[in-house]
Amino acid sequence: MSEEAKKDKYSADSIQALEGMEHVRMRPSMYIGDVGVRGLHHLVYEVVDNSIDEAMGGYCDTIDVTINEDNSITTKDNGRGIPVGMHQKEGVSALEVVMTKIGAGGKFDKDSYKVSGGLHGVGVSCVNALSKHLKATVFREGKVWEQEYERGKSQYPVKSVGESKETGTVVTFTPDDTIFTQTVEYSYETLANRMRELSYLNKGITITLTDKRNKDENGEFVGETFHSDEGLKEFIRFLDATRDPLIEHVVAMEGEKNGIPVEVALIYNTGYSENLHSYVNNINTHEGGTHLSGFRRGLTSTLKKYADSSGMLDKLKFEIAGDDFREGLTAIVSVKVAEPQFEGQTKTKLGNREVTSAVSQAVSEMLTDYLEEHPDDAKQIVEKVKLAAQARHAAAKAREMVQRKNPMSVGGLPGKLSDCSEQDPTKCEVFLVEGDSAGGTAKQGRDRMFQAILPLRGKILNVEKAMQHKVFENEEIKNIYTALGVTIGTEEDSKALNLEKLRYHKVVIMCDADVDGSHIETLILTFFFRYMRELIEGGHVYIATPPLYLVKKGAKKRYAWDDKERDEIMESYNGGGSIQRYKGLGEMNAEQLWDTTMNPEFRTLRQVTIDNATETDRIFSMLMGDEVPPRREFIEKNAVYANIDV
Repeated sequence: MSEEAKKDKYSADSIQALEGMEHVRMRPSMYIGDVGVRGLHHLVYEVVDNSIDEAMGGYCDTIDVTINEDNSITTKDNGRGIPVGMHQKEGVSALEVVMTKIGAGGKFDKDSYKVSGGLHGVGVSCVNALSKHLKATVFREGKVWEQEYERGKSQYPVKSVGESKETGTVVTFTPDDTIFTQTVEYSYETLANRMRELSYLNKGITITLTDKRNKDENGEFVGETFHSDEGLKEFIRFLDATRDPLIEHVVAMEGEKNGIPVEVALIYNTGYSENLHSYVNNINTHEGGTHLSGFRRGLTSTLKKYADSSGMLDKLKFEIAGDDFREGLTAIVSVKVAEPQFEGQTKTKLGNREVTSAVSQAVSEMLTDYLEEHPDDAKQIVEKVKLAAQARHAAAKAREMVQRKNPMSVGGLPGKLSDCSEQDPTKCEVFLVEGDSAGGTAKQGRDRMFQAILPLRGKILNVEKAMQHKVFENEEIKNIYTALGVTIGTEEDSKALNLEKLRYHKVVIMCDADVDGSHIETLILTFFFRYMRELIEGGHVYIATPPLYLVKKGAKKRYAWDDKERDEIMESYNGGGSIQRYKGLGEMNAEQLWDTTMNPEFRTLRQVTIDNATETDRIFSMLMGDEVPPRREFIEKNAVYANIDV
């Protein structure tokens, strides 16, 4: 049979059932990561990934995603439609096999799909198992086919319910609230960020997102259409929109190397942070892997060769390191791998060795051509590399200063730190508190056994706009490093943290509930994201939520965290209470601060997570950069949330 014939032979027998799905409902986290907000949104990604697979195979170009009024989700594509014929081995329709057998799907049949996305092929059957109700409608072979399921079990055999010339698949599902007990409410922004990302990674596809729960000022449902003609080039421009470009053009390539499709885009900006984002079959591999190693190797060797031959490094007194070539670099690497092997803690690190040389070769060829054709840009890049090397040497000295013991402190810890007596880091927490006044109250109110307090003076350095050695020289940042006990990396990996030495497994940012407090909170989060990302990824960073109001009536008193809660309390007091608005932590006494914000029994801590690394990168760049209009627009749009959710 010819390759073309094999490709088009997508029928009932292409669907392979790998194993049963009985304990998906019992162990959902094994399949979708967790049953919180992230897992809830992952259900949508799994269904959309099926449609993306059709698009990657050239059979689909439009995907519609709708959040319905009741928080159910509908996805629709114009692909070939899931096969509905009888599956010989299973004795039921192939559609039912796909929907009710874990790991069943065309993506395991190499004749149907060369590569596919999704979370290691757990697919739509997992979504079905974790849904209260799911309805699949298939347009195929001139007919409309339908089947419904409850908690993964089919309610009737697949049946024809009409005729149609269309082809495609529609899936509507309602997440099971007995499994997703935290929330079953979808975030429009979270889904929009992922759909935008998918449109950049798969150029030419049109993805629409509609939110039927909300209407805009024209009375239309809130929604967006995502489409990209240039793919990663446009993605880079989107990510770097608030940074000043160092070179005029986005450097980009796409092609196949050693049978592996590789797409790369990069640009240099005048900033100091390195922003590398990598994808395998549309999955964001935030732990990196062999494709990122290949990118770094190709970039470093090509730029070094060019810089050496140009003579621009002749007067430099020291060797240039790999880090120097990546300062101010924003890059995206996207590869498609037929059988990806994932490693790492969260299974997002690519392990396929053959990918390294494919990406390295592709990057080397792309950059060599670009540097020859754009000598002015090439000169700008090499000059930036030289400056980065000089700054790195200054940073190395600054790092040594951070690591040295301060004679004013006890046992090498900052003098301002009020430590706790517990020695087990897993039981300890440290509060980074804004200002000495609030720090004093927190020291009085804390539980000295397991809670430490580190007051920070004023607003810490904006690391988004500072060279690395300035970051390490900053007094408040030095105090954070030494208090936490983590060592700052080597010259080869200047930001790597030694998390084994972490002295507190909960790092809590505690700022005033006002605009200044939010700004300080964002400055600290920017520092953690750029220089201690492992802390966030390890689940160690939290934000305290002090109350905004104290409502009293006689001997009764209750705290309120927002205006709505305040009004509800006043209503329960029949409007007769008095309201105290807390402008800062310092206005509370030690007992109040303990009761509301520090006592593990009653407090609310928000864990900081990175749901979408590229979007988080863009938001920090925008909030902490020089461009005022996009920052104002973001704050106005998100003002209701008071704080930034990353």
